[in-house]
Amino acid sequence: MNTIPTPIVPADERRPRSVLSWLVVALALLVGLARFDSAHAQSQTLPAQAKIARDLASGLVETGKAKVSWMRDLNGVRYVQAIIVSNSTDPAMTDLRAAVLRSGGAIHAVHPALRALTVQVRAAHVVGLAQRGDVSSVSPNRVTRRTASTLEAITGTLTGNVRTGNLKSNAAQLDGSGIGIAVLDSGVMKAHRAFLDGDGTSRVRRNVDLRNSGAASWAAGTAGSTSLAPGSAELAAFEATIANDASLAQDPHGHGTHVAAIAAGTARYYGSTPDSTGIAPGANVYDVKVLDDLGAGTLSDALQGIQWVIYHAREYNIKVLNISLAANSPESWLTDPLCVAVRSATAAGITVVVAAGNYGLNALGQETYGSIGSPGIDPSVITVGAVNFKGTLARSDDSVNLFSSRGPTRAAMVDATGVRRIDNLLKPDLVAPGNKLVAAAATTAVSASPAWNGLASSYYGVLVAPLGIAPVYGETQMMLSGTSISAPAVAGAAALMLQATPGLTPPLIKAILQYTAQPLPNANLLQQGAGLLNVDGAIQLARAIKPDLARKIAAGDYSIGAAINASDLPTPVSTVNGQSFNWSRVVYVGGNHVVSGAALFTKYQAIWDPRLTWASGVVRKRQVAYWSGPGIASNTFPQAFTDTAADNQGLLTSGVVSGDSLAGAASWIGRSGPFVPVSTLSSWLVGGSGLVLSEGLVLSEGLVLSEGLVLSEGLVLSEGLVLSEGLVLSEGLVLSEGLVLSEGLVLGEP
Repeated sequence: MNTIPTPIVPADERRPRSVLSWLVVALALLVGLARFDSAHAQSQTLPAQAKIARDLASGLVETGKAKVSWMRDLNGVRYVQAIIVSNSTDPAMTDLRAAVLRSGGAIHAVHPALRALTVQVRAAHVVGLAQRGDVSSVSPNRVTRRTASTLEAITGTLTGNVRTGNLKSNAAQLDGSGIGIAVLDSGVMKAHRAFLDGDGTSRVRRNVDLRNSGAASWAAGTAGSTSLAPGSAELAAFEATIANDASLAQDPHGHGTHVAAIAAGTARYYGSTPDSTGIAPGANVYDVKVLDDLGAGTLSDALQGIQWVIYHAREYNIKVLNISLAANSPESWLTDPLCVAVRSATAAGITVVVAAGNYGLNALGQETYGSIGSPGIDPSVITVGAVNFKGTLARSDDSVNLFSSRGPTRAAMVDATGVRRIDNLLKPDLVAPGNKLVAAAATTAVSASPAWNGLASSYYGVLVAPLGIAPVYGETQMMLSGTSISAPAVAGAAALMLQATPGLTPPLIKAILQYTAQPLPNANLLQQGAGLLNVDGAIQLARAIKPDLARKIAAGDYSIGAAINASDLPTPVSTVNGQSFNWSRVVYVGGNHVVSGAALFTKYQAIWDPRLTWASGVVRKRQVAYWSGPGIASNTFPQAFTDTAADNQGLLTSGVVSGDSLAGAASWIGRSGPFVPVSTLSSWLVGGSGLVLSEGLVLSEGLVLSEGLVLSEGLVLSEGLVLSEGLVLSEGLVLSEGLVLSEGLVLGEP
């Protein structure tokens, strides 16, 4: 167990600490009850009410006309569509499926890799199903919506450490070649020239449509299960059903094509137009369509899409998954179905990048904290906020967009004692450009008479006309804003990092992106995370890590504290567009803790294992089991996942620096705790401040780090801070700073 470390306090630190305060902090680092872990372990004995999501439970007691999309009256009987997450040891969930059918319900989708079902059952039968021992949680089939090259230059992609030229000059070094990026969205126009490689072949390798027409029409569903066994006839039939490769309207909405182009598009075919090349213009794109022509979808379809990506990840070398959509969920990351799905993807070695959301302001124009949606609330994903780059290449004038959703996460769970526990995780993880970015605009694939996508058609005067670009088939462009546009910039950066060092794991990629980010002035940890995306720094640090790390972690060949750097760590400074700046050196761990120090990247930390998730005092281990048998490639096609409490082990090594005490107690007015300006916290860390862990940190008998940087509910109320415990997802599209389309045009700041 860790001993009390000695604090290092620089002379210029602005918060003097007493010996007693340091002792309190040190003791807090040593002990803290993993209260959620025991509740999760006792899921079989939880009362049914504790397993049912709050929004579903509220809907079950409502009378009158159904007001939500997942509830409907059929022949005078109220039905709901729900996601049941199971803890059954049977991946096929045979008994649970049979119980649903016996109750007169229907099964719309089986998600074996996620151990979940999409069902349609009578509202009166939900509680009975929740009482079953093989049910972990029941959630409504919520609506999901999209969260809405100058880019190369402002992100630090055009430096000697990444590539010295863009694709227009055909001088790329790191461009994401060979790395697959899956885009879970409204579709991707395969014929757009933004996705052509040097031979004129599209880098959009697959287009699949995972929308469930049976669930959408509230049809009876099916009693059977789709077998994903490699080589099976059922799998072949399923793949044929979802194939969308030859469609002439692969992205009628237009959001997905734009998102994919930010991550992996190229603009080398242009003459006089602005260069709109994306971050990884050599990467392969996998279009996973889960949103309709209006940019809306369902939770069930999103789960199916994520499952498809997980299944084919090793076959297609899909290393990155971009999710620029969100669902409004009151559930904790432990039980929310989308969170369960993205944790499975992470455990399978896929780096998941998620948009934070566009709800940083409420209807009154007030800054709102706690407005991040699912799956951005999950600790395993990289949650990205948006920055307004003010139309310049300089980073010195950049600021966090007002619309960008703020943390902390406000979802909650009910523990075994019936107490509601709010997650309060630090989010977003970092920010990236997300204001008026120009990229590919989808049309129908009919060269003689192409039709614009729905966004461009509806808002042509705002999204297309200002660009002054002639609409040439296959070269059409538009501009969008929102965190949904920031996320793919980070997804592209992850692809470059994996091209540079294939052995990086998802949690290590997130840590590197945070550690090398540039802190923006006056923005706190809940507004900007660790700071602004710095591709130059991320590549430098990524190249210092051993290339075989992921393989050895999977094989169990690494012990905590082993050396993982393949070369000397780079100087933690980047120069982008003539401006030099220190890296933030801020990394989030354990959900609500800040750590720093070179030891994070010179020694193996157990948290770099993508199968581990640590947050809110709980450490879970999620492991994948692969299909096996004659003719099936070993360790290639995931069949199911197990989720258990992690074994006693070291989590962090000696030499890691804790920044929690520097941030201080949570105060919005005092600008401390999670409200501390990142630039201030970073300067203290750069100056050598912080609490050095002398013997590391050990998970033992459920004891891990305690509260960390949390929000006190009484403090929040007394200081008048607007704090949301949920978010209202509109049907609008954030176009620019202060300009929001949501059933009308709302003008914010100039």
